[in-house]
Amino acid sequence: QVQLVESGGDLVQAGGSLTLSCAASGSIFSINDMRWYRQAPGQEREWIATISSGGDRYFDDSVKGRFRISRDHHKNMVFLEMYSLKPEDTANYICNAHVQHSYDYSMEYWGKGTQVIVSS
Repeated sequence: QVQLVESGGDLVQAGGSLTLSCAASGSIFSINDMRWYRQAPGQEREWIATISSGGDRYFDDSVKGRFRISRDHHKNMVFLEMYSLKPEDTANYICNAHVQHSYDYSMEYWGKGTQVIVSS
């Protein structure tokens, strides 16, 4: 019912920057929390950032101070600005959203991810 599509992944040199986007579409009344996760090959999916509907932001220590999360409520989009990228940031970056379909029903959705490769 809701689709999340990430974009912006690329190959970037260490120390560089990159901005990822995630667009939610479908039957959406509003979106509560939006989150970014990442998953490196052979590793478990890792939560890295959350932004609430009210604009509260939370970050994992691994990206705190280097990444910034923001959202556009009207466009149902969330962004992840990444700075001072490190090779260990290489991963598939996955968007997550807690979507409110109506006053009494909500559901969580996942995107398929966009690949970020940081070269040393």
